[in-house]
Amino acid sequence: MQGTHVKATVEKNYRLICRRIGDACASAGRQPDDVTLIAVTKYARWEWVKALSQFHSTFGESRPQQLAERQPQLSAARWHLIGQLQRNKARLAVNHADVAHSVDSEKLCGQLSSLCREAAGFRPRLEVLLQVNLSEEASKSGFGLEEIRQLWPGLYGAHRGSLQFCGLMTMPPRSSSPESSRAVFRSLAELREELNEATEDAPLKELSMGMTGDFEVAIDEGATLIRVGTALFEGLSQ
Repeated sequence: MQGTHVKATVEKNYRLICRRIGDACASAGRQPDDVTLIAVTKYARWEWVKALSQFHSTFGESRPQQLAERQPQLSAARWHLIGQLQRNKARLAVNHADVAHSVDSEKLCGQLSSLCREAAGFRPRLEVLLQVNLSEEASKSGFGLEEIRQLWPGLYGAHRGSLQFCGLMTMPPRSSSPESSRAVFRSLAELREELNEATEDAPLKELSMGMTGDFEVAIDEGATLIRVGTALFEGLSQ
């Protein structure tokens, strides 16, 4: 009975989120297929994740250790590491993540690049998104705006053979108003275009921005990856 309740609750929440994504895309003049929902499972019980995996296959973990535990149990899914990644946990990302969202420093790029070269032939290049701290909050990690502008050509040139640079990620300041995130989201989209203009093949396709409370605004500003956890598991108790 408990398993039936979990599946029904998760599916109901999932369908509602999908409708919200569809409505936001329609309002922005975009196609729903342009936006990928990353189901954030940081606080979710494993039975909830398994229930969701019956109709969704893209998941996001914040902790490298938890990613390493869960990815082998659901290896057919696509796993995103969305939380802060310390260099001493970089190997876990290379071994278990399809995409790393929080690459926030030149040193971390180098560490991941070196590990990927070691693993060459055993896995595809790790897809990475560069985290940019556009709100300039001391509590958040990420490249500063001017820093990434200066470093981007060198980073791309040095590591493009071992890392697949595919986009940018940011987190706006906490707020009860979704509209307060708009300026940060718009700035990230503008930065992506600026950095792409600095490279011939314009590799940065993805914009990872928007969570449960503000993903509609993020979609309106061009988000291609949205990170939703709380709303997917609403109605379930730990």
